[in-house]
Amino acid sequence: MSQSAELTPEILEQSSNISNPKEKKHVKIIKQTYKNNTNSDYTEKLWDLAQNFDYASNSNHYWGIPELSLLYGTPLYEEASPSQKLALNHLFWVANYHYIAVSESSTSMYNMITSGVFENLGGYEELCKELELETDQESYHIRTFQKVAYKTKTSLLGKTTLGNPLASKSDKGWLGKLLPKPLQPLFFSSQYKTIFSGYQDYALSFIAKKMLEGKKQYYSQYLRELEQKDHPIAAASEGISGQVAPRHWMRFFTFNWGISPFMACQYYCLRYTANAYLKNHEYCYYKSFQELEKKGEFIPAPTAISYYHLLDESFHTTISQTLAKDMYRELPQPTAYEKFLSGKILHMMQNNMLSGLSGALPGRFVADSPLFMLFIYKLLKSPVFGMSNQDSLYWMEKSFCQEHDGFHVGLKYHAKLLEALRRVFNCLEYQSAVNREMRIMAAGGSIDKAIKGNIKVFEKFSRSIPQSN
Repeated sequence: MSQSAELTPEILEQSSNISNPKEKKHVKIIKQTYKNNTNSDYTEKLWDLAQNFDYASNSNHYWGIPELSLLYGTPLYEEASPSQKLALNHLFWVANYHYIAVSESSTSMYNMITSGVFENLGGYEELCKELELETDQESYHIRTFQKVAYKTKTSLLGKTTLGNPLASKSDKGWLGKLLPKPLQPLFFSSQYKTIFSGYQDYALSFIAKKMLEGKKQYYSQYLRELEQKDHPIAAASEGISGQVAPRHWMRFFTFNWGISPFMACQYYCLRYTANAYLKNHEYCYYKSFQELEKKGEFIPAPTAISYYHLLDESFHTTISQTLAKDMYRELPQPTAYEKFLSGKILHMMQNNMLSGLSGALPGRFVADSPLFMLFIYKLLKSPVFGMSNQDSLYWMEKSFCQEHDGFHVGLKYHAKLLEALRRVFNCLEYQSAVNREMRIMAAGGSIDKAIKGNIKVFEKFSRSIPQSN
């Protein structure tokens, strides 16, 4: 059986190395996944690639198929030079894996929080070990992406465009040690030291504990330790967690994920969404690696990193899917409160991270914001293009406010992800039809709606930019 394949019940039934036929199917999947993940070496391979990464040696090659490029399909892309198209392909990789790095930082914390619940539940020792192993792997993933991204952006854009705000000097505990310094400002800020924030966390914790009073025996040790040290729960402002909900909501959700076994399993619906979102792009890099290897051609280091990362993440995806759609069924029926809150989480996820299309970043499923337009504006004025203010706005208007192939590519990735999420969420009988069928996401797959929204945002954005250089 291939280690890279996601472990499905059908595969496990055919496997000859499962010794206890009386075990529940989801327990078999967890044990086999942990065994395969422990025996793999994908993390080491991608980390070695990052340690030896040199942008100049990889700069003359596409790192993925051309459509995985910033501004792909726009009129600007059609006019870009070959070297500019390569840069846009590389910067797409950088932007995509920056997003993944922040998301995986949050995942590491949630792994530890939910693992504490499963440990108290009993009978899930391999699951706790798997989550611990995944957390260790994520730390290498994050540093790999940051190392390649830094060298790439420095080479293409120069150090002045990177920005490197200083992290808070306060004690950030375990997560602070995990996060590379460039990511720390996205999780920690002075707001966490305010009296208001302390009272807010106390109130959120009180509500969760009160509503889940009958489950206090499962309370995660990780959360207990945070409380004992008077440390707040970190919450990202970027990545998937940062998109799903504001920080105070995410901290509230975290208290619930760290108390109730059902809610701990429900967290893996959100994590599965992150896994599927990642695979939506990464599988293309995976295929590019295979094609180049088959032809005996040069394989860029970032392409190889994506390949090994997908193999690593296949184990994580299997765990997410198993917990989200199978393990919770072995637990007592969720309370009305647990059903309501789990529905709220998926509803917010759809609204905030899956309800639109981007005109400049294929596979991004939110409307293009002023902040994203500012990023593109700075890119057009960078050494890659060297445009004037007026020319930058001219090409941005064509890219954001007119129909082009990039929107249709985005729609293709939208359909793939929608299908993957429906396949899992349709099984969740406790969710509403809006969440099971991902209706909000489906409604967001509209090019016409995306363009109309972009016109309004761009008009306001362009008025804030001087017309002269």
